[in-house]
Amino acid sequence: MVDLTTTYLGLPLKSPLVASASPLSRKVDTVRRLEEAGIAAVVVYSLFEEEITHESLELNHYLELGAHSYAESMSYFPDLDTYSVGPERYMEHLATLAEAVNIPIIGSLNGVSSGGWVEYAQQIEAAGADALELNIYYLPANPDLTASELENDYISLVRDIRAEVSIPIAVKLSPYFTALPNIARRMVEAGADGLVFFNRFYQPDFDLDELCVTPHLHLSTSEELRLRLRWIAMLYARIKADFALTGGVHTGQDIVKALMAGASATMTASELLANGVSRAAGMLTELSEWMEEHDYISVTQLRGCMSQRAIAEPAAFERANYMKVLASYRPPMPDR
Repeated sequence: MVDLTTTYLGLPLKSPLVASASPLSRKVDTVRRLEEAGIAAVVVYSLFEEEITHESLELNHYLELGAHSYAESMSYFPDLDTYSVGPERYMEHLATLAEAVNIPIIGSLNGVSSGGWVEYAQQIEAAGADALELNIYYLPANPDLTASELENDYISLVRDIRAEVSIPIAVKLSPYFTALPNIARRMVEAGADGLVFFNRFYQPDFDLDELCVTPHLHLSTSEELRLRLRWIAMLYARIKADFALTGGVHTGQDIVKALMAGASATMTASELLANGVSRAAGMLTELSEWMEEHDYISVTQLRGCMSQRAIAEPAAFERANYMKVLASYRPPMPDR
C-alpha cells in the first residue's frame, strides 16, 4: 500500500488533498463528511475585510481607488450589514470546526489594507485554527501607485502578522507579479511558512441586456493546472517554504502532477462543488492506483521529481519551451 501522508505548514496530513476556502466549510456536517472522504485539512471560507472594517476610513480609501472584486466573492460589495457573517460568528464557527474534526482547520483572511488584520489573525489563532491563510488581493487602479509600493505593503502585512501569531502562515499568491520569484522569496523572509499557487480572481462581465457589470463564478478545470505547475516546479527547492497548489485539481492525475512539480499539498473546491464531497475519495483512489501502477511508494518519493532542478531539460520551464511549442504545432489539413 502506498503512503499518502505528507506535511504542509509543519502540519502532518493523512493525504495531500486539502479542501480550499469555499462554501463547503460553512456547515459542520459537511466538514465532517470531507474528513470521512479523505480530505486531510480544510481551509475555512474567508473572513473578508469588508465584513470587519467596512466603516474604516482606510478601507474606504482603498475601495475608492478601484479594488472591485475578490476571490470567493459572489457579488460586488453587497449591503454589508446583511451580508456580513461578522467576526464573532466566524471565530465561533472556527472553534466549533476545530472541536468537531480531527484534521487541521486553517483560517483565512481576505483583504487589502493593514487595518484590523493583526487583531483578527490573533483571534483566529485563539479560536483554535491550526494555521492561517492570508488571501491578499488589491486591484491597483491608481496610476500613481507603484508596484514597489504595493509589494512593500504586502510584505509589511505578512511581517506584522508573523510578529503577533505563532501558528503557521501561508500566503495565497497572485500569478500577476512582474517578478514572482522575488516576491515569493520576500514573503517567506517576512515570515510566511508556505505559499499557495495561485489565487483565482473572478472577473466582471457585461450584461448587454441590462447594461450593467455583473460578476460570474466559473468553476475551475484541469486546464488551469499548467500555470501553477510551471511556477511551483521552477521555485521548488529555491524558496524554503511549503508549496500548495490550488486551482485545477480535479483528478488523481492532477494531484500526481502537482506533487511532481514540488507541492506539499493540493487544494480543491470546484471538483467537490460540482460532483459532491464524496468525490474526494475517488480522487485519492486514482492517486493511489497511479502510484502503485508506476511503482511509487510514497508522496515523499513523488515530490519534486519533475521540478526544474530534477529534470534533464530545465529550459522546458522557461523561454526555450515557448519556442519549442510554437515549432511543434502542426495545423490541421484543410478540407478538400
